[in-house]
Amino acid sequence: MKILVLYAHPVETSFNAALHRTIVERLTAAGHAVDDLDLYAEDFDPRLTRAERLAYHDPRGPYEAIDPYVRRLLAAEAIVLSFPVWNYGFPAILKGFFDRVFLPGVSFRMVDGKATPSLHNIRKVAAVTTYGGSWFRAVLMGNPPKKLIHRMLRLTVKPGAPVSYLAHYSMNLSTPQSREKFMAKVAAKMDSF
Repeated sequence: MKILVLYAHPVETSFNAALHRTIVERLTAAGHAVDDLDLYAEDFDPRLTRAERLAYHDPRGPYEAIDPYVRRLLAAEAIVLSFPVWNYGFPAILKGFFDRVFLPGVSFRMVDGKATPSLHNIRKVAAVTTYGGSWFRAVLMGNPPKKLIHRMLRLTVKPGAPVSYLAHYSMNLSTPQSREKFMAKVAAKMDSF
């Protein structure tokens, strides 16, 4: 499959960076064509501009700044997201990617005033993430990132596409053993992706 790896972490020495490397290495070794989209390395601008908002429902053209990202998303057959959870949400750069790239005519179409999901080229979704806090605290807050992946993204991609969510909770209390165990879980998931 052609897999878009959507990565959002600014520190190359972080555990998230190690997870990202493992994801890319294992998917590549399994024979997939990997499009590694590192939002920070590519200096993606997450801000939806005034002009973009005003033209939100207009047809898009290749002249727009986000067009290369739209093309990469539409060329993918699967998405693997790799990101930390900060303040019970996506990093701003990842949220901005959804705001600027998951547009009408891209991830959904307006039909009789209703949004109809249309990102049916995506047949599989996985998210790999870390939380500073515990699972209990994330659940207490409603665990917005997990809900967005399992609800919003699942409804946007091909109907019935499998969606998996791998999370390492309590990073603030993690140990080399807990990180190694999670890394092995991620590697195994990517090997069978």
